[in-house]
Amino acid sequence: MFFQLKAYLKFLWESKNEHGVHSPFVFNLLTKCFYDKKKKSQYSILKYYRKSLLENRNFIEVTDFGAGSRVFKSNKRQISKIAKTAGITSKRARLLFRVTSYFQPKNILEIGTSLGLATAALSLGNLKAKVITLEGCPQTGGIAKNQFNKFDCLNVNPIVTEFGNYLQKIGSQPESEHFDLIYFDGNHSKQATLEYFELLLGTTHNDSVWIFDDIHWSKDMEEAWEIIKKHPKVKVTIDTFQWGFVFFRYEQEKEHFIIRA
Repeated sequence: MFFQLKAYLKFLWESKNEHGVHSPFVFNLLTKCFYDKKKKSQYSILKYYRKSLLENRNFIEVTDFGAGSRVFKSNKRQISKIAKTAGITSKRARLLFRVTSYFQPKNILEIGTSLGLATAALSLGNLKAKVITLEGCPQTGGIAKNQFNKFDCLNVNPIVTEFGNYLQKIGSQPESEHFDLIYFDGNHSKQATLEYFELLLGTTHNDSVWIFDDIHWSKDMEEAWEIIKKHPKVKVTIDTFQWGFVFFRYEQEKEHFIIRA
């Protein structure tokens, strides 16, 4: 906890808003997407999706393949508490919806479904997109699948799988499927994050958007983020503290931004 507080204070000191940005691409992203205050009808759907989970008092047995939980001491967890403490916040769900709506990706990959709070935002952002979401825990994945059916997230393909094995299959194909947007939220460890990064590099194109969750979660995650930023294929990165945005825009000079979002 002390590490995250120290990292956040550093972020506040170094971060800027749109007034400190000279890149037209990033400036437009901030003003037309990040800072868009207009109400969206989809926000109500996201609200009721969350509400239905917060009212679910049932317990499930969670299989955790990632870096573990700082909140839960047991793998037997109440669905309402998972939604309250471990899921994406309402504010970030709305931002994820806006990002998806802004870029209109056709092929989306999410690593780490959990209860599907972020998945719903990705789905609603472009109803014509194909959204593949991966979850390692069968019971958690089952709850999410029920939610997708309940809220008509018909463009979502939920897959229960071990992330590394699935991504290796994608990366080993002669012609990898291209993903327009990838949301990394499945394993908050340096080793896994960098492994997934390398495995999926072959699926990128000039306009691909990658979002890494919890880049300041630990010292290891910060180290992984620094390595990703310096990769020669990565051109533009945005640190919003919670998320790290990665862009592969070949025509741009390499730039890094620390932005309050």
